[in-house]
Amino acid sequence: MKSIEIYGTGCQKCEQLYENAKIAISELGLTCDIKKVTDITKIVSAGIVLTPAVAVDGNIQFSGKVPAVEELKILLQEECKS
Repeated sequence: MKSIEIYGTGCQKCEQLYENAKIAISELGLTCDIKKVTDITKIVSAGIVLTPAVAVDGNIQFSGKVPAVEELKILLQEECKS
């Protein structure tokens, strides 16, 4: 099962990224562990400078932008192949 982390402090963009990720996962029929990371210490420790950010299995994929549902679906399809 893939682990998806949404990094952000709870701003509107961070919430939108979380919602987009949930939609992408649902539309692809995937089972993923998705969690929000809001602790600033953990965000900085992950090497994230700009939020929101999304990581799949600990690898930062997007930072400083809100990828569209379609972008996330492409990412998740690629990640699930590996």
